[in-house]
This record gives sequence, C-alpha cells and structure tokens, in this order.
Amino acid sequence: PDLYARQGDASKYTEIPKLMSELVSKVPDAQVMADLDGALQYAAANGGDVSKAGITGFCWGGRVVWLYAATGKVKAGVAWYGRLVGQPSELTPKHPVDVATQLKAPVLGLYGGKDQGIPLDTVDKMKSALASGSDAAKASQFVVYPDAGHAFHADYRPSYLKEAADDGWRRAQAWFKTHGVA
Repeated sequence: PDLYARQGDASKYTEIPKLMSELVSKVPDAQVMADLDGALQYAAANGGDVSKAGITGFCWGGRVVWLYAATGKVKAGVAWYGRLVGQPSELTPKHPVDVATQLKAPVLGLYGGKDQGIPLDTVDKMKSALASGSDAAKASQFVVYPDAGHAFHADYRPSYLKEAADDGWRRAQAWFKTHGVA
C-alpha cells in the first residue's frame, strides 16, 4: 500500500529531512493500520493466504512493524531501525515500547550500534518491555550491528553498510520462514 498517498507524493522529495518533516510526520498511525488492514483484505480477496502474512519495514516503517505486530493480523515481523520510543501525539498515540508486552507476532529488530537517531538505551528499554510480555513479545529478538548507523540497508545512501545489510536480509528471510510466513 502507498501509506503516504493521502498526505502527498513521496517520489517528489529529494531530501530525506524534508520528506520526513513535510510528509511522513503527517501520516496518522490509525490511517496506516487501516491501510495495512486493507492490504490484507485485498490480498485475501485476490487469492492470497493471509494466514501466512508477515510485515517488514525500514525506518518509519520499522516502527510501524512493531505496532502492527500487536494487532494479531500477521505471523511475524522484521523491523529495520524503527524508532521504539517517543512522545505520544494525536497522530502517533503509542510507540513500540507502549505495545511491546501485547505483541501477538514476534518481531526481529535489526538496528545499528551507531544510529544517532535511535540510541541503544531505547533498544534496551524495548528489550525490558518485551521480557515481561506475551509469548510473542518474549520470542522477539534484536540484532545490533555495532558498526552500522541508521539506514544501513539503504544501498542508495551513504549510510549503506553491505555486510550488515546482507546479514540482516538473510536473518529476515530465516525469521519469516521460522515463523510460518510464506
């Protein structure tokens, strides 16, 4: 689904900070969850087996993975460097740490040890929250790549780190296979 369509055209942006501040930050979580539900409904109506659905996302989408894993509509998720904590707002009333104990699908979190936007202490907060949660929360795992920064999988950006990106991709595929996502 094009999760930004109602707010604008992401392809028109050439600068990541402007994209984030002018478009991405204006997308309400409720809209995103409804659009993801719609994508599953569409898949089911067109021959897809949504009982084997999974979700993955990068950066902003990584945050969404954690939130959607709490809905019970997917079997597993892989979050690539998605924010875990934040201030509640009208558009983003909850953050991953707020729903961690309620996960209904296990999530593999792939994070960079040198990510300036997602400090490792927030990963630790999330790990603590997961440890006291549901079975899916307890099954969730993190891999932190010590030399990676934010967006280490984005091969079109200077932050790209091939070794971490390749390892993360292998782990993501294995995670989905292990948890029954086809």
